Amino acid sequence: MPSFLSRSVFAVVLAVAGLSAPGAEAADKLRLSIQAAGTFGWELAIAKSYGLDKQADLDIESDELATTEAGKIALIGGGADMILSDWLWVSRERSLGKKLLFYPHSSALGAIMAKEPEKYVKASDFIGKKLGVAGGSLDKSWLMLQAWGLKQGVDLKSKADIVYGAPPLLAEKLAQGELDAALEFWTFCARLESRGFGRAVDMSDVERDLGAKGPVIVTGYVFTEEFAAQHGAALVRFFDMMNKAKKLISDDDAAFAQILPLTGAKDPATQALLRKYYRQGVPTRPLQADEADAAAIFKVLAGVGGADLVGAARELDPGVFYAPAEAAPKK
Repeated sequence: MPSFLSRSVFAVVLAVAGLSAPGAEAADKLRLSIQAAGTFGWELAIAKSYGLDKQADLDIESDELATTEAGKIALIGGGADMILSDWLWVSRERSLGKKLLFYPHSSALGAIMAKEPEKYVKASDFIGKKLGVAGGSLDKSWLMLQAWGLKQGVDLKSKADIVYGAPPLLAEKLAQGELDAALEFWTFCARLESRGFGRAVDMSDVERDLGAKGPVIVTGYVFTEEFAAQHGAALVRFFDMMNKAKKLISDDDAAFAQILPLTGAKDPATQALLRKYYRQGVPTRPLQADEADAAAIFKVLAGVGGADLVGAARELDPGVFYAPAEAAPKK
């Protein structure tokens, strides 16, 4: 999610949450690269505020990312132990010899937003329409939408007037009537919904139409095989800590109020919608189900995006998803 805060505001929030406080000497250290205003940042702030990191015997250091690409560079270069990314990138990196692993974080996904969503139900409804696409030509949602259209006999890439752009820019163009509809990330969908726009085509429905059995994991915690081998017990405690933080944000009003400055949402309607879609994105399915759906969607994406997206692979690398031990003792 793009940052809505100045660095000064973010520093204040971190101070209140205690993110910069050092952990106990015996605690396992985790170096994380995050986007401050993203949901990873929300969860870490709550984990620190409620002392979940100390309960898990973890010493967490976090650096704020300027871009998602910066995080990938930090991880590959050894400057971070963990980042948030997607299984598509992890699979491609594994095919290039970089042994990365992925563990589910969220299935929250966006939608095509429109002022009159009832006008855009099937692929042919977008023929000749100006459609904004957030994330660029190789964005996963856009590729899935193209596959959805092709199943209906419509090549959206050539039949619709596609406008690529940053999510906030497209949201404003849609609001100003310069676009007929826009494929947006989930946080911007929530903001647009609070302004009277509706979800014309929900990407979760597109996923199921393309073969998924349930909500497909979008983002996950990414780390190296070497790190997992050396810190398996710490990872189990970290995942448990993050699950507790997710539950607090989802269910505890006081916890959610603490991270509101990080969301950038000013009005109660937008805040409620962000929380609703955040809650829906919390993973609840067995790891095997998440992996199976990711593998099914990977084949679809490989067919549409080709080598530019996935390299030479046409199937998800079977080693992408990390299966932690059922239980690991606390140090």
